[in-house]
Amino acid sequence: MVSRGELFTECRSLIAARDEDTADFDTTCIFQDLLGDKNPMFLPKEPVPDDKAAEIRSLAKRRSEGYPLQYLLGQWEFWGCNFKVGEGVLIPRPDTETLVEQVLDICRREKLKAPKIADLCSGSGCIAVALKKELPDAEVYAVELSDKALGYLKQNTAANGCGDIHIIKGDVLKRETAMSLMGLDILVSNPPYLTSQDMSELQTEVTYEPASALFGGEDGLGFYRAMTELWKMSVKEGGFIAYEFGMGQHDDVKAILEKNSFTDVEFRKDGGGIIRTAAARNIIVNKPAIM
Repeated sequence: MVSRGELFTECRSLIAARDEDTADFDTTCIFQDLLGDKNPMFLPKEPVPDDKAAEIRSLAKRRSEGYPLQYLLGQWEFWGCNFKVGEGVLIPRPDTETLVEQVLDICRREKLKAPKIADLCSGSGCIAVALKKELPDAEVYAVELSDKALGYLKQNTAANGCGDIHIIKGDVLKRETAMSLMGLDILVSNPPYLTSQDMSELQTEVTYEPASALFGGEDGLGFYRAMTELWKMSVKEGGFIAYEFGMGQHDDVKAILEKNSFTDVEFRKDGGGIIRTAAARNIIVNKPAIM
């Protein structure tokens, strides 16, 4: 049998041939997952059973070919919670925690202890679960169209103790879906926002993720235009929309929000210093009385 140290060196070299920067991290994650040990290199001379070594080599080979580490492991962490992931659902990313933080700050500022929140294009459910964890009295809805993503969404809400999140299978670009959820305090979404050019230049890892969760139209703004127009009546007067978007899209997203009667647009930067999210308030309109 091969030792842990020998196998680690072998697998690391295989992955490093593709990406030296992530080789240590990726190899360690694979070892932790398959050996069930948080510190697999604490005992480098420990022998690895042949069947386990074969599995580890297989995952390392797939990783060296560009297959996403998160899919190989079958789960990924977001907001301190574990989320099941696989082909057919977008992988949760740290940048999206910026969106969760912004929504939570709005709730604190506005003293919303039990807000009604809808998470559109919910995918794995990472946003909905994170918000429900922090706001246990909130009425949270997670809207998703993809059958594959819905499977992960249901698993993740249950596994994280958030079975009371209301899961809705629906197309966020259809009026009937928007009309089914009214009186929202907060609408939150990380919709598809990659442009046609972005899609043609994707890293190999990202090509395994569902295109429907990535492509936002020619200029990447299709979902923002359609969703804001369709869902603005679902957000109560004085309520909020909060969006995540791609690098350099903030001015366009702000213009879309303001065109649809949202004001006081607040941007927030992610950990890399990129403007990543925006939140805006629905303007209170004095509607004329019906005679």
